[in-house]
Parts: sequence; C-alpha cells; structure tokens
Amino acid sequence: MIGPSPNPLILSYLKYAISSQMVSYSSVLTAISKFDDFSRDLCVQALLDIMDMFCDRLSCHGKAEECIGLCRALLSALHWLLRCTAASAERLREGLEAGTPAAGEKQLAMCLQRLEKTLSSTKNRALLHIAKLEEASSWTAIEHSLLKLGEILANLSNPQLRSQAEQCGTLIRSIPTMLSVHAEQMHKTGFPTVHAVILLEGTMNLTGETQSLVEQLTMVKRMQHIPTPLFVLEIWKACFVGLIESPEGTEELKWTAFTFLKIPQVLVKLKKYSHGDKDFTEDVNCAFEFLLKLTPLLDKADQRCNCDCTNFLLQECGKQGLLSEASVNNLMTKRKADREHAPQQKSGENANIQPNIQLILRAEPTVTNILKTMDADHSKSPEGLLGVLGHMLSGKSLDLLLAAAAATGKLKSFARKFINLNEFTTYGSEESTKPASVRALLFDISFLMLCHVAQTYGSEVILSESRSGAEVPFFETWMQTCMPEEGKILNPDHPCFRPDSTKVESLVALLNNSSEMKLVQMKWHEACLSISAAILEILNAWENGVLAFESIQKITDNIKGKVCSLAVCAVAWLVAHVRMLGLDEREKSLQMIRQLAGPLFSENTLQFYNERVVIMNSILERMCADVLQQTATQIKFPSTGVDTMPYWNLLPPKRPIKEVLTDIFAKVLEKGWVDSRSIHIFDTLLHMGGVYWFCNNLIKELLKETRKEHTLRAVELLYSIFCLDMQQVTLVLLGHILPGLLTDSSKWHSLMDPPGTALAKLAVWCALSSYSSHKGQASTRQKKRHREDIEDYISLFPLDDVQPSKLMRLLSSNEDDANVLSSPTDRSMSSSLSASQLHTVNMRDPLNRVLANLFLLISSILGSRTAGPHTQFVQWFMEECVDCLEQGGRGSVLQFLPFTTVSELVKVSAMSSPKVVLAITDLSLPLGRQVAAKAIAAL
Repeated sequence: MIGPSPNPLILSYLKYAISSQMVSYSSVLTAISKFDDFSRDLCVQALLDIMDMFCDRLSCHGKAEECIGLCRALLSALHWLLRCTAASAERLREGLEAGTPAAGEKQLAMCLQRLEKTLSSTKNRALLHIAKLEEASSWTAIEHSLLKLGEILANLSNPQLRSQAEQCGTLIRSIPTMLSVHAEQMHKTGFPTVHAVILLEGTMNLTGETQSLVEQLTMVKRMQHIPTPLFVLEIWKACFVGLIESPEGTEELKWTAFTFLKIPQVLVKLKKYSHGDKDFTEDVNCAFEFLLKLTPLLDKADQRCNCDCTNFLLQECGKQGLLSEASVNNLMTKRKADREHAPQQKSGENANIQPNIQLILRAEPTVTNILKTMDADHSKSPEGLLGVLGHMLSGKSLDLLLAAAAATGKLKSFARKFINLNEFTTYGSEESTKPASVRALLFDISFLMLCHVAQTYGSEVILSESRSGAEVPFFETWMQTCMPEEGKILNPDHPCFRPDSTKVESLVALLNNSSEMKLVQMKWHEACLSISAAILEILNAWENGVLAFESIQKITDNIKGKVCSLAVCAVAWLVAHVRMLGLDEREKSLQMIRQLAGPLFSENTLQFYNERVVIMNSILERMCADVLQQTATQIKFPSTGVDTMPYWNLLPPKRPIKEVLTDIFAKVLEKGWVDSRSIHIFDTLLHMGGVYWFCNNLIKELLKETRKEHTLRAVELLYSIFCLDMQQVTLVLLGHILPGLLTDSSKWHSLMDPPGTALAKLAVWCALSSYSSHKGQASTRQKKRHREDIEDYISLFPLDDVQPSKLMRLLSSNEDDANVLSSPTDRSMSSSLSASQLHTVNMRDPLNRVLANLFLLISSILGSRTAGPHTQFVQWFMEECVDCLEQGGRGSVLQFLPFTTVSELVKVSAMSSPKVVLAITDLSLPLGRQVAAKAIAAL
C-alpha cells in the first residue's frame, strides 16, 4: 500500500493466506481498519475486494478470547467501512460539481455493497451486538459516523444508492435491539388466559395490589404476544362476563367495583408500561370499537345492571385520560344507536331501582369522607360519629362502601380506623346511661363491621404489620385466636377462652339475674373474652338440670339484646365446642346457637338494632357453615333474601375428588374459558388435594390430549388455573413432575408432540411468572394456604458437596466431556457454573434452587449420548424460553443455564441460530459475552 496502487504480488500472497486460513479473519479486519488514506482509490478498492472474500462468512474456532477479538475487529471494520463510504460520497459530491461523477460513484457503490453484504448476515450482526457491549465507546463513534454519512448522502441524486445507504443505516440501528422484536399473534381473537386472570382477581382478590395485577397481565401479554387492542378487549370482555354471572348481593357489588373502579386504574398503569402515550389511547379506543360489536354481551350486562354499562365505563376511561373526549362521544353515540334495538325490559319493575354502578361510583368519594370523619377525636362528638356509622349500616350501604374501598386500595386503612375506634370504646369512665349506650353502640357497630370485613375480604386486611412492643388491639387478638374461619380449627379449651374466673362469675350472674344487660362502666373487651367461659358454665348448668330452658332463653336474650357482638363471640366459641362433641352430646349447644341467631322482639333495644341484627346473622351463618355441614345439622338463619355464601359447598357429595377434577377440567376445556364458579371449584380442590395432587392430575390430563389446537387451549387454561397459587404449583411442576418425566425412560413416550410441546410451554410460562413475581409478596389469597416448607426443597436439592443430590449424581457421570470450552480460563469452569452464581443469587430460595436443578438436568440431557422424546422436550423448552424472553439478562430464568450448555445447544439444528445464542446467554457478564461469541463464531 506504499505507492498509488497496491503491490499485486504481495496482494495475491495475502489472498492465498486468507483462503488457506493461515491468517485469522480478525487480524485481517484489524489491519484493514488502520488504513485511512481514502484518496488512493486503487488501494481502497483492493482492500474492499479483500473484504469481499469473507465478510459474509466469518468464523473462528479458537479460544473464547479469540472469538471476542473477532467481534472487536468486525466492529472496527464496520467503522472503517462507514468512514470510507463517507469519503467516497464526499468525493462524488465534489466530482459532480466539477462534472466528473463516474469515478466517485463507482467507489461509493463498492463501499455500500460491502456494507450491505456484511450487515445482511445475522451472524455478523450478532457478533457486532456482543462487540457493542464490550466496547461502548466504539459504538458511539459508529453512531456519529452514521449521522455524518446521512447528512452527506441526503443531497445525493442517485435514488438507488440512497435507498441502499438507508437500508444499511436501518440494519446498523437495529443491532442493539435485535432481541426485543417479537411477532404478535394476529390470527387469534380470544385469549382465555387474560380472561381467566381477570375473573380470578375479580372473584377472589378484589383487595389485591393493582401493581401485581398489572405485572401479571403484562407478563401474559408478553408471553403470548398479544396485540394491545385485543388485550384490552379481552379485559373488558372478562369484566362484562363477571358482571353478568356474579351472584346477587355482595359478589355483584364487588364485581361492579372491580370493573368500574379498579380496572380503569389497572389500565392507567398499563399505559405507563406501554411508553407510547398516544398509541395506548388509540389502542383503548380500538378495543372499545371491537367491544361495541359484541352487542349481545353488552345487552345482557345492561339488563343485569339495569343501566347503560358501556356509557359509565366510557366516562370513567375518559376521566382517567385513557380515551380522548372525541372518542368517548363517538363511542357513546354508536352504543346509543345499538341500544335502541336491544330487547326492552318491562319499564315498571326496575325503573325506580338505582343501578349498582351509579351507587358504587358515588360510594368512592364517600369512603374518603368517612375516613376523614374517623380521623377526628372520638371523644369530642361520639353522637355525631354514631350518626355517620348508623347511616352506613342501612340497606346495602355497608357493602357498597366496602367494595369501593377494596377496589381502590383503601380497605386496609378503613379497617385500621375501625380497629382504633373499637379499641377506644372498650371501656369508659362515664356514669350516666346516655354516653354509656353511645359507647356500647360504637363498640358493637365497629366490632360487627370488622367481622364482616374479615369474612368478606379475608382476615389479612385487618391484621396490622406487627410492631414489636406495641400492644395488639383487642379485636385483632380476638380475631386471630377466637374467630372461626374456613380451614381454621379452634381448640375450645385454649387459654384464650379461659379468662379470669371472677370476671366470668360476675358475667354469669349478670346474665342470669338482671332483666337486661348493664351498659354503664361496662368493659366490653372483657365481656367478649369472658363470654365463652360463661357459656360453658351455663351449658353445664343446663345439661345438669340446674337451669330450665326458660332461664336459658332469658340469658340468650340478654346476650343479644343490647350488643350483638357478645352473641358473635358466644357463637364463635360454641362452634369450636360443638366440633369436639359426640353425636348425642351436641343438641343443647346447637339449640343455644339457634337461640342466639334470631332477633329479639322487644321495645327496649338500642338504636339501629335491626340493621345490626342483619349483619350479625350473616356473620353467624358464615361462622357456623363448616360445622353445620360436618354435623349434618340445619339452623335457619333469618334470611335477607340474598344468598350470603354464594360459592359455598360447590363439590358434589359422594364423588371422589379426582373425578370431580377431571370432569370440571374437561368441561372448561370444551367451553374454552373458565367461569367464576369453576374457579371456586378448582380452588376448593386445590385446598383439599394439596398442590402436588392438583398439579400432577391436571398435567396428566394435558398429556392425554392429542390434538394440537386442544393442547394449546389446555395450556392457556391450565396456566390461568395455576394462578390460584402460582408459586407453589411452579415449585411442584419444575421440582418434582418434570424431573420425574425426564429421568424415567418409561414415561418419555408421553412427551411426544403435541402434548410435549404444550407441557414445555406451560412449564416456561409458570417459571417466568413465578420468577418475575416471587421477589414481591405472595398475594393475600395465597397466604392462607399451607406453605410447603423451604426445608423440603433444601433436602431435595442440597447444594453443599457433602451429600450430592440424586440429580447431581446423575450429572457427575458426564463430567469428562463437560469441559467443552477449551482455553485454560474456561477449563476451570465446572459443568454447572452459570450466570446466576456470578450474580450471587440467593440459593436458599426454593424457586432458585428448583430452577438451577432443572437447568442442570437439561444440560445433562443435552450432553448425554441418547436421544429421544426427552431431548426433543428440552429443545421445545429452550425454544419457548427464547420466544418469551425480552432479553436473557440478569432478571431472567435463563441465568440458571450452565455456560457449558450453550455450545451443546447450538448443535441442535433448531437452536443453531445466532439470535438464540444471544437470547440464552447473559451478555451483561464478560464471561457470558465470551461464551456467546465462541458459540456464534463457530456456527
């Protein structure tokens, strides 16, 4: 390159050396990129010719360091090409002004051709992707050159060269994001998983955090590649279905609050996630356009809610900035026109009933006002406060307010305020009757409300974060130790039911001798804690004939006559007591529950008595439900005309639960979506059979399916059913069921396609969901369950070297061929070193442990010398991982994949693509980049 043209003899030697691979591609590329005298045409053209020999088939079979060297060399060669192109374009522009364009144009065309040839290979772009992460500064230089080149070429008259240059620019800009491009599913319209997740949350988890629901939905959207408009449409569809099929009463109000208060908030958060502000409102608008075409669904919802649901929904979305005003008006007009053809209701019967939606939307600001009122000093104006609370008790006000508070995340502070009020009213020093009765009422109303909240929304809403040293309020203590709940067995002889005997005696005397309950200077919390022991005394006296039935009636009337909460505490203990009695010993205890359940007909009751009795009865009915079912007894609770426990006792009697499970799953699969009743049945079965039984039997059902579209639908539905307790199901599925199927050759046949592909998909979805959410907290719905002990997983998969797990022993048999990476730094890598160890992930966590072991097993299957359906399954599993991941970075499941597995995976034909390698290695780590460069350079 010393003269104006290169030395042809040396040039031909160099070409020969390259062809016979005596010099490495990286050294040639590095040498070329150092030449910068672009005015010597012939030299530049000779260099471009040399590049032409190999720029689309680069490879390197050396050590990892050499492969990284190739990435760097390619990056500097790209920079050189861009500079060379810019120089040629500059020459062309000067030539055009001088009137001799031909020479410059030829060289520019040559440069662009080489650029295009280099960049059109995915392998090269993958190597550049790694180089960009290795040397961020060089990438910045490339971006600058690209901008400069764009400015020069903007004035170019030749359209062909200009479009070629633009194409190269697009390819270069796409390199940093080459992993985040996913095709969306355009051929599907229904997405049962989204539908089921919404139904599950609306039916069982109204109080759940909006944020975790948003994350879960985003996860589903990403894993299933759902386009935003169809995603939002599916959310609305599920809400309307939930509204239509919700049982009357509290459930209906919960659904209304969920749809009109909570879901708009969820969409507001989804809008933040989707970054493109303008586009998201467009997508929501598009979703509503689709929704309006589902006229029968909307008509049925309107009929159920007795109003124009869509109208309210559009207004809410407008308020939250999810739709522009023009869109809202346009959509409202369309729906109004549609409604004229809807089947008309008889106008008379429902005309004067206010629709729930209006009531719920009005209840929301009221909640805020009540919270403010409750903040005031209770001792200043107890009567005023009593007025507010009394108003809350009438009709369905309480349930409306609670539903609105639950949907907007205010229920916890609502409960806290009532606990404080309850604590404040436990005892007073007043002497006169008026303040004493006000205090009794405030205590009673707050107690009943809290019981009602605990039963409707779960006791977690009421429990405070434990503060060390602080005194636990009376109601919390009572609820945790004395209140019967589903799945909680109480011991009637527990010390909490046995307080100080003198207090018990005075209470028994009071109940037995006086004509009515005294209120002045009454310590209500003591009365509530002593009533259980008092009832035991009274029962014994009755059993032994000391008291007649008339006396018992008088006593029970005294208990429920003024303060209903005493009756609640009495029944709470009786329920625990009846459980422990034999068949012939129960009669008097049950008789007593009956006595306490009916209202007292007397003029002498305190204010709001009827309203309080209604709440008391619904509380008692729920408390007794379990026991009455187990003792096959019936107690008639005064009915309010609405089923208080709509989802209670859904399992058919005298049928094995396995049959019920397979039956209900078959029905759901046939329908194609999960309804809220089925969700409750699945939940009950999960409670009864336990996580392993539940998961194992459903997976068996999945593996029986043989039709492709059925297996796909089954996966979407199973994933949503598993959301009942995703963390535990994932541990069982990845820790027990999959290893069992993969290591037992007699079960391999069940992993054939299509059920095998489907199971791989399901496993990946569960792994990703649990992994992304397990850093957060388990939802309240899942906390109630028995947690499988972490120790189980530690003994199953020990990580210390003293006792290698069964899996480790399986793996140690291929220890010899595990050292696939050949350089000395690589050889020290054990066959199980993975990115997660370099990130020092906590391995005491059961999920991390299970994932690490599953990937070790995968690595051993890929390295073993026998192939079969299980190796095919591993391939599907990895493909699904790649398909669902945004990027195989630090937060992903793939960080548990041992580095040595990467080169094994590339040998599987379907996985031998540069993009797959980039996706499965952690490129944030230098070692990860080396492994990736080595695997890609060898392709």
